[in-house]
Amino acid sequence: MAAKTLILPSTLFLCLLFSAATAAPDGYKIHPRRPCKQMVFYFHDILYQGHNRQNATAAIVGSPNWGNKTAMAAPYNFGDLVVFDDPITLDNNLHSTPVGRAQGMYFYDMQNIYGAWLAFSFVFNSTEHKGSINFAGADPLMNKTRDISVIGGTGDFFMARGIATLMTDAFEGDVYFRLRVDIKLYECWK
Repeated sequence: MAAKTLILPSTLFLCLLFSAATAAPDGYKIHPRRPCKQMVFYFHDILYQGHNRQNATAAIVGSPNWGNKTAMAAPYNFGDLVVFDDPITLDNNLHSTPVGRAQGMYFYDMQNIYGAWLAFSFVFNSTEHKGSINFAGADPLMNKTRDISVIGGTGDFFMARGIATLMTDAFEGDVYFRLRVDIKLYECWK
């Protein structure tokens, strides 16, 4: 008797599911949303190497047993945790006037290829922007472009949501790199 009572609801559910799937109009396309705000910034990361304290904007604060805090761990920097307070500029010149700071951390999380996980904020101090934008996500460094999530913000970027496309614009070994960050916000409250 219990088996018969389960057959009727299951059959009814499958019929409804099938009819809903076939009732969609032909050629239905999902139209992508357009960003409500787009911006491009550059941030410049200079890693502390034991002798460049005056210039350094990033430091290794955690490393595996075989590593140290003034050089990246081999192989693939695996296990290194880096905190940073990097200048943000509107162009790719390190000596341009900063419009804010990129503050956060990244750690190298892959043993067989260069890859990192990022969590950071852009904290703005310019006349054009006030507040912060928060980012988080995986950064497969060997890809030409990488997308990470915009997960919030404050001030002009209150509760912002979107995508940030990262591209390595310059790279000088373990000492310096510059990222181009193309931000597309899809939720803008201000």
